[in-house]
Amino acid sequence: MLGAFSHSLFRYLCTRRDLLRLFLAAAVASLASNKAQAQSSGPLMRKIPSSGESIPAIGLGTSDVFDVGAGAAERAPLAEVLRIFHAAGGRLIDSSPMYGAAESVVGDLLRRTGLNQQVFRATKVWTMGRLAGIRQMEESERRMGGEKLDLIQVHNLLDTETHLATLRDWKAAGRIRYLGVTHYTAGAHSQLEQLVRAEPLDFVQINYSVAEPEAAERLLPACAERGVAVLVNRPFADGRLFSAVRGKELPDWATAFDCHSWAQFFLKYCLAHPATTCVIPATSKAQHMEDNMRAGHGRLPDAAQQRRMREFVASL
Repeated sequence: MLGAFSHSLFRYLCTRRDLLRLFLAAAVASLASNKAQAQSSGPLMRKIPSSGESIPAIGLGTSDVFDVGAGAAERAPLAEVLRIFHAAGGRLIDSSPMYGAAESVVGDLLRRTGLNQQVFRATKVWTMGRLAGIRQMEESERRMGGEKLDLIQVHNLLDTETHLATLRDWKAAGRIRYLGVTHYTAGAHSQLEQLVRAEPLDFVQINYSVAEPEAAERLLPACAERGVAVLVNRPFADGRLFSAVRGKELPDWATAFDCHSWAQFFLKYCLAHPATTCVIPATSKAQHMEDNMRAGHGRLPDAAQQRRMREFVASL
């Protein structure tokens, strides 16, 4: 009897020892991985769940800033932005027919800079009716250039059911690689969550920032659960965040997550949520592009640091 008990106890202790050894090994591996990420010279990459394709976590938006004329003086700064974006490892560029000439400007500059086949083109359909949507998407193909568009999204949920049916057909035929839906206000999050749970979407584009964190309550977890990639718009709350911190020093504790500017502070908050695939700040200034891209390097804030970031911004 005692021998059987001793044998069982020995097996139990070995099992506990093995589990502890495995736990410690996993913890060491996790710490090593985090350290390697912090020291890596390459940009933070995130996977598109529906395909496993990896893309850089900082992208480029074009709303307002790429809606310019054809003159060299107007387009030269944007060509420099694209050059810096690509040199820093950026790939995803997001546009829309709603953004005036932005699609055409992007396409023209990509051709001129020789980057036409080296980026991930995302745009949107923003009209009513099936035929009108097809015509608009064909025009977007022509304006943005390249062999085919990577992603087309239903902009602000306008005639969603109609356009998603067309996009599913286009994806099946190989005309686009991914499809999705977008909005820019928290008031649409409930509808977006319903679509995420009901439709086979590749992407959802939403507003999310340290000043507009509502998506983290239900929508971002739903995207993670359903395997839907997330593009984050309005990471600077339409510029309101920069107005709030104008003339203020970056808090010392921000260096704990390798943050050295206000733009990095705001972008790293968005990137810290594991459901975020790519954040797409828009800019027409080379120095801002460089700063934005640096947010995709080094450590990200943990949950306690994110809470501190929200409290800090709310106190301003």
